[in-house]
Amino acid sequence: MTLETTDEETPLLHANDHVEPQQKPVITGKTPLPWSQFSIILSLQVLEPMTSQVISPFAPQLIRSIGITNGEEARVAIYVGVLQSLFFATEALTTFHWSRLSDRVGRKPILLIGLTGISISMFSFGLSRTFWSVVLSRCLCGALNGNVVVMKSMIADITDSTNMSQAYAYIPFAWQAGIALGPLIGGLLASPTVQYPELFGRFELLKAYPYFLPCGVIGTLALVWWCITFFFLSESTQPSTSFARFLGLSKSERSTMPSDSGLRSKTKPLPFRELLVTRVVIATCAYAATALIEISFRAVQPVFYATPIEMGGLGLDAPAIGIILAMLGILNGVLQLLFFVRLHDWLGGRNLYLFSVFSRFPMIALFPAISFAAKAQGLSYFVYLLVGLQLLAFVISYSAFGVVFMYINASAPNRASIGATNGLAQTVVSVIRALGPAVVNSAYSLSIEKQLLGGNMVYWLMAGMVCIAVGVGSALPRRLWCE
Repeated sequence: MTLETTDEETPLLHANDHVEPQQKPVITGKTPLPWSQFSIILSLQVLEPMTSQVISPFAPQLIRSIGITNGEEARVAIYVGVLQSLFFATEALTTFHWSRLSDRVGRKPILLIGLTGISISMFSFGLSRTFWSVVLSRCLCGALNGNVVVMKSMIADITDSTNMSQAYAYIPFAWQAGIALGPLIGGLLASPTVQYPELFGRFELLKAYPYFLPCGVIGTLALVWWCITFFFLSESTQPSTSFARFLGLSKSERSTMPSDSGLRSKTKPLPFRELLVTRVVIATCAYAATALIEISFRAVQPVFYATPIEMGGLGLDAPAIGIILAMLGILNGVLQLLFFVRLHDWLGGRNLYLFSVFSRFPMIALFPAISFAAKAQGLSYFVYLLVGLQLLAFVISYSAFGVVFMYINASAPNRASIGATNGLAQTVVSVIRALGPAVVNSAYSLSIEKQLLGGNMVYWLMAGMVCIAVGVGSALPRRLWCE
């Protein structure tokens, strides 16, 4: 009688085929980053958060102007949360398929499709004047955009264990640059005929569509990045078929897969069931837990800033909110670039993840502290000091993402399934990010309207999310699985 043993390589759902563990050569010394390709990926990383964050400063005013709330201020947060969730909801339905397709036809074609989707949807959003046209634009952007997960897969393709942490030190810098530029563009360019009447007052289009200019800037940048990607970015993986053949436009093609059957089993993408090994599940749950807190904070933050002081917020206008969010992005990107590799080498992956997650307790606790101080003193220097401390706590917490991305790539059952593994993780996180803003902003509105727990019920909810992330992070191994 043979006893079946299980370990973290064993699929949770049994399948007939055996999952090969990911194999990497033993490397001595540190491999230099391939900057010619990595710099293009970094530039694409800048665009992605700009797409989602450009609407943050003017989203509350947009919801008010289209009349969907019927003048009820407490309902603004609910609809802003729905608007923020739509992108991630549609992304959750398609991102796994885009990632699997990138394993099959290559990363580059999927990136080009995503950039096309960003451009079309942003122009459409800027020309929207009803709630449902805004909804359609955000859904289109999410459905056509698989770029986030494809770029993570490309980083895994072009790096190894000696330079992966260095690469992920730059990724937050690029991502935060986009997060900084997005709100800055949205806050400074929204309603340009009102903010800059001497410059834009004669343009009737901008009077009729006050949010077209910031959205049009992002849509145009997506077209520029499309050209850069098409002409200068090289394919990072070995596709099993061409995109033309996949679409049925080409009928003859020599296979790019190895002819040896043994090598084929190690290099072909695995079925979905064989991706569900324990280590993939652990890494995915760690990503989902930290993403839930991050998206909840980002959903509440601009609404909290825009809420009148007497209702528990700061009463800031769109330009001021945009500047604060831009400062957060710059601060986060620079500090991650300077300290992530050192902290990772010093603490190790799991300990850095847990340290980052624990820093979210004071980050959340500062919301009611800032509100209390603002009610007592108005917008004093002390209030802005507390806001600065909250931004610093967020920066510390953000290191968890660099760590968890490394764990996800290392958890892939084989090299040919890195895209699918990232896609699976991103799908789960997209669901989390779709539900998070709607749930937490609804809780924020109820907290204010009903004065639940003194108006602080939403912050206790977010603290519970942090406790979950601590528990999940404790299950991560001390070292990456591939090491």
